[in-house]
Amino acid sequence: MPTQNAADLLKQFSNLNAPQLRRLLVEHLTKQKLGLYWESNAIERDEALNANVVLPRLVPEFSHTPEGTHFHQNLIIEGDNFDSLRLLRATHAGKIRVIYIDPPYNTGNKDWVYNDKFVGANDRWRHSQWLEFLYQRLTLARELLTSDGVILVSINDENRSRLELLLDEVFPGRRAGSLVWRTKDTGNDLSQRFSHVHEHVLVYANAGFKFNGRATGRSKFRNPDKDLRGDWSPQPLTKAHTYLERENTYYPIQDPDTGYWYPCDPNRVWAYASENEIRKRFKDDELAIEAALKGLRSDSIEQLIAKKLVYFPPCTADDVIQFDSKETLLEDIRAGRGPILPKKKTPILREDLPDLDFWVGKPIATGRPSRKELWTAKPESERLAPLGSWIAGMNEQVIALEEDEDDEPEVLRSARGGVATDEVKDVLGSKAFPYPKPLSLIKGLLAQATQPNDIVLDFFAGSGTTGQAVLELNAEDGGNRRFIMCSSTESTAKEPDKNLCRDVCAERLRRVMTGYSGKTGYSVAQGGEFAYLQLDKIEAADVAFEATPEHAKTLILMRETASTGILIASTAIQIIAKGSDWLTVLCPEVTPLTLDELAKLPAAHGVARLAVFCPRPKALALLLAERGVEANTYSITDALLKGQVSSKKGAKVAFPDSQTSETTLADGSQGAAA
Repeated sequence: MPTQNAADLLKQFSNLNAPQLRRLLVEHLTKQKLGLYWESNAIERDEALNANVVLPRLVPEFSHTPEGTHFHQNLIIEGDNFDSLRLLRATHAGKIRVIYIDPPYNTGNKDWVYNDKFVGANDRWRHSQWLEFLYQRLTLARELLTSDGVILVSINDENRSRLELLLDEVFPGRRAGSLVWRTKDTGNDLSQRFSHVHEHVLVYANAGFKFNGRATGRSKFRNPDKDLRGDWSPQPLTKAHTYLERENTYYPIQDPDTGYWYPCDPNRVWAYASENEIRKRFKDDELAIEAALKGLRSDSIEQLIAKKLVYFPPCTADDVIQFDSKETLLEDIRAGRGPILPKKKTPILREDLPDLDFWVGKPIATGRPSRKELWTAKPESERLAPLGSWIAGMNEQVIALEEDEDDEPEVLRSARGGVATDEVKDVLGSKAFPYPKPLSLIKGLLAQATQPNDIVLDFFAGSGTTGQAVLELNAEDGGNRRFIMCSSTESTAKEPDKNLCRDVCAERLRRVMTGYSGKTGYSVAQGGEFAYLQLDKIEAADVAFEATPEHAKTLILMRETASTGILIASTAIQIIAKGSDWLTVLCPEVTPLTLDELAKLPAAHGVARLAVFCPRPKALALLLAERGVEANTYSITDALLKGQVSSKKGAKVAFPDSQTSETTLADGSQGAAA
């Protein structure tokens, strides 16, 4: 990406039309000045997105199709992941709930390819090329996520800041946080006495996403006061503000049953407002008092006490502290004999605090009150501990973060990075892939991020660890998670026959599914199958003439059922999906024979309507109507172009009798399994 001089720019501009010049001007005037900036070209970016149409081609000999498999739900896609994502944008937009990627780390060790060339450490535009490389792919991936979807991205510490700013731009306002993973026990660069032993997993999520957390159980729920409502857990009544910061919640509390008083901690005031304090503040202004009480977002301390939701620990008369005069109070404070916090042993009353006169003659209890969290206050399914941001070692001792927390965060655990190389070698018999991620790491992330029926995408699939993690999770919880693995061949002029996708990613998953080294494989119900797809790129104007029925069948299956393969075979007609009263079929050629077959389908399958993808939809609709068959008909060519060709290109290239139409099924749904 060399810098252009004025002459080069003028020469480039002379070849642009008016809309393209306006596009450049708008980009220049509206580009954010604060944040990440890298060398890029918006027009080249747009042209890359719409350069051609990407069509999938099923390769049966590379697929894994155990006996009894009627269709594939898992996909392995061979090719540049930019093209794979363009295809998925047309078939899986809004359907992917979890994306995990481990992109190239831009280390300068020629670990990734840009424009068909490995990028080395001395490349002047290395960082800009890396950012543009990822930007083009992440913007496509964004369109694939469901409304509650999440993307998890592994990255080293060196490039974490750049990638995080890039993700902020691609996913504005959707940063959830990051996890820190200790990759090894010791660093090997000690020149600065600084050991680099961790990496990051960045998390960006749509609004509806939540990690699964951990069910908390009832271990911390007790009933020491024989509450008739059942077990409860003590929760803090305080919050992390001083009395100077929150003077309105610095007040004394009294136990109505014993008459004992509890001073407020000046360094950690009460978390709830007091109706008595509000009345003092506004005196006789009833309107102001009423407005203030209505504005409370939770119960006042008086309401909590009235509802018996504040627990006052037992305190004997011998333990009660009482001061007969202010002088006595001050003497005891100076001598360190005043009330203290039971655990921290710090004084609650100090000379500099306001209203010390209040405590003269008051019986002061020694314990601290807490709020009761009744077990019955919310459903058990909502009692979940959150996920912590530290990924610990398999045997690492993790000390509790907060002793007052009801439930400690769930801690993910992972093996160190070097273990992953042995995992790949154990399956394939060689070190077939550099720097893979441990299975335990990805499995832990997916266990927290996925639901049992999610589609998981990894478009930097590498050795296929993400696919194996999906299989193991399905086997453990009976889920039906599906995976899409995208991987390139990484072939070069020196190694033209190299095929990382076929020989490492797909082969590893095939062996895992069939069983290896004495380990049991996985059934089809657990996800033990996959379709292997290769990509064909065709100019939009040539799709009607060069695309094959197999292209159409595979793409339409992917879009309408989130799968690929053959559901029910026929010599002339492919059945794509079946609903309660409709059937979706592909009819690549309309002949008297196929017309007869189509007319018989509703009765044969017990449905009322057909949705037919065909080359001449208007003509077929009329012919079927003459036979009393209700059908919605759609152009095959339009279906192939849908989602890939920009409307600005105006590629109206369907067959002469075609009609432009959405590919919604006959009852308005998007397919049987979509």
